[in-house]
Amino acid sequence: MAEVILKNITKSFAGHRALDEVSMIVPNGSFVVLLGPTGAGKTTTLRMVSGLDNPDVGEVMIGGRSMRGLTPAQRNVAMVFQQYSLYPHLSVRQNLEFPLKSPLLKTPQRTIDEKVNAIAEILQISHKLDNKATALSGGEMQRVSIGRALVRNPQIYLMDEPLSSLDAKLRADLRVELKSIQAKSGATLLYVTHDQVEAMTMATHVGVLHEGRLVQFGSPREIYEQPVSIYAATRLGQPRINVVPAELFPDAPARAKSIGLRPEHINQGDGQEATVTRVEHLGDQTRLHLSFKKHNLITVTDAHTRLKGGETIKIQPNKPLYFDAAGMRLV
Repeated sequence: MAEVILKNITKSFAGHRALDEVSMIVPNGSFVVLLGPTGAGKTTTLRMVSGLDNPDVGEVMIGGRSMRGLTPAQRNVAMVFQQYSLYPHLSVRQNLEFPLKSPLLKTPQRTIDEKVNAIAEILQISHKLDNKATALSGGEMQRVSIGRALVRNPQIYLMDEPLSSLDAKLRADLRVELKSIQAKSGATLLYVTHDQVEAMTMATHVGVLHEGRLVQFGSPREIYEQPVSIYAATRLGQPRINVVPAELFPDAPARAKSIGLRPEHINQGDGQEATVTRVEHLGDQTRLHLSFKKHNLITVTDAHTRLKGGETIKIQPNKPLYFDAAGMRLV
């Protein structure tokens, strides 16, 4: 495994700047998640590292070595796409074996069998090993695609929303397994997702991208608690952070135009009146939808609350985040 460094990476397609001077260090053995909406530059960043595309300006380094002029094969990376990149005429076993069959690796068949069987067990596809890839469901195909990367020992794993096509339970199971595999193996992993839960539960570091620029890079907890902007604050957290005019609450700094309140940072019992518009019971917690001075807020409360729509409660902010007119955080 290896450290990956991106130095001032800029890339344009047909006049559109997909990446704009992106610099980032993916530490050796880390699990880095890239977050951002469609078009933010997440997949393009993966393609820069893999060698599928090359930067117009800047440099990619893996393990202290410049990747300039090297093909994807020469970079020794493993990439998992959203689309299933399988060989349809081969069985599941043969698809999983394929990366290990390279003449350059000279991997003994016994080792190949052990690795394939172990990965198939983890991904819950052992009973499908002799099936043709075309006989699988979409979710099973994606598991084979992930497995084909995991059987290798590359310098870095690159994954582009690999769990997006799976059902909720399997997605949750594989989140745990992927993180476990990464932690035990010490693998370096760069991972793209829209799923905030994946980012919070799997990542050691999160990179927030916006219109081709890296706006913040740090631990999930750091970005959740200390976002540099409203944009970064909205990338993590479920329910989403409440953003309202700063004048709705007292004691805001002079330059503050907006106040950000995480749902768990709205205290109940004292303060100003708000009306409960809806109550969502989610088992382990209950979400209250509030109307406050013509603005909508969401907060969390006791799972067994007896509050109902139409009732009035009192609220006050706790640990508010303040933002200026440009949406940048005031520290």
